[in-house]
Amino acid sequence: MATETRFDGVRVRYDSAKSYPELVAALLADIGEQPVPINDISAVEGDWQSYRERVDKHVGPHGFMLFALLDHGAWITKAGIERKVMRVILGNPLIAITMLRHDVTAGLFAPVELLILDEDGGSSLTYVKPSSLMVTEPNAELQAAAEDLDAKLAALAAAVTG
Repeated sequence: MATETRFDGVRVRYDSAKSYPELVAALLADIGEQPVPINDISAVEGDWQSYRERVDKHVGPHGFMLFALLDHGAWITKAGIERKVMRVILGNPLIAITMLRHDVTAGLFAPVELLILDEDGGSSLTYVKPSSLMVTEPNAELQAAAEDLDAKLAALAAAVTG
């Protein structure tokens, strides 16, 4: 039997005067240009401290690393949509654990995702505020950790779009 829980996501958009390629480059300069093989890092023997040290090597200035790029712009042209669109999956297991320790179902929204679009005269970066997705019932510890992630993501977005 399935159960449903309704909640409201909050979409955040940052407009940028940077071109689409400039915004993509600025983001990747911060989070890394190559996806981090996080599953390989996790498979290595060792304790939490050694895991933290391996992960820390991949973390960018704003605390995130690249997990995957999905170039929607590469395939939507086949359907007649001429638009540059990049979905970026980024995160940090050391941040994620601050939420998952309070509710492992928060892992449904960790890592986080951004969407970069080309726009007339610039570009934009859009994401859904993590706390609006992760906290679906009262949980003060999870709320605080998720809002900390919100702030980190906002700082990254402001830095790369500015």
